[in-house]
Amino acid sequence: MNLTLKIWRQKDANDKGKMVDYPISDVSPDMSFLEMLDVLNDQLINKGEEPVAFDHDCREGICGMCSLYINGEAHGPDRGVTTCQLHMRMFNDGDTIYIEPFRAQAFPVIKDLVVDRSSFDRIQHAGGFISVNTSGNTIDANAIPVNKHDADTAFDAATCIGCGACVASCKNSSAMLFVSAKVSQFALLPQGQVEATDRVLNMVKQMDEEGFGNCTNTGACEVECPKGISLENIARMNREYLKASLKG
Repeated sequence: MNLTLKIWRQKDANDKGKMVDYPISDVSPDMSFLEMLDVLNDQLINKGEEPVAFDHDCREGICGMCSLYINGEAHGPDRGVTTCQLHMRMFNDGDTIYIEPFRAQAFPVIKDLVVDRSSFDRIQHAGGFISVNTSGNTIDANAIPVNKHDADTAFDAATCIGCGACVASCKNSSAMLFVSAKVSQFALLPQGQVEATDRVLNMVKQMDEEGFGNCTNTGACEVECPKGISLENIARMNREYLKASLKG
């Protein structure tokens, strides 16, 4: 496959940045998208040019580091996959591919395709924990009964990898799908009830302080989420927030 890559290049957060064209040839359709970028960077380095900076780690669709905006879609044209799981067979010979970083005020660009997503970490620090001491106090798994529906729903919410695709795909740059997944992960389990009220209030407050927009129920976040996190979590978080506000 012969392709034309239009890649966003930006030296740092203060640089204006621009799209730069890179032709690339002999791309195997069996390559992952990141492997294709590795090949491009090898070529750039061999020519004495600056390689394209992009985030990656596990390359198994677990960590969420490889977040790229490809042809106007978070993680590219495939569904239920992260960028590292996207394969070049999703594109055609002769295609032009636009590659950009996630665009959001709360995700400032560090360099090229790398953005600072530490805002997600601060949101989790605000309430994504439990005070129940489970270290060295191992008990039987069935000692605390948990409704199976609640357990399954909590597990589904816990599959969120914090990649930020929900933010990148939302017209408001809302982080509510991410925050609601983290709230649901604990709110549905007995161990998470201790901080339930403070958790949702603190995490939503931190989300707003980070500069994320609000949800207007467009649903793009659920469509683009590589783990299929449901919008039901946002509804649950809204209920939890309302209850907590009334208590407070």
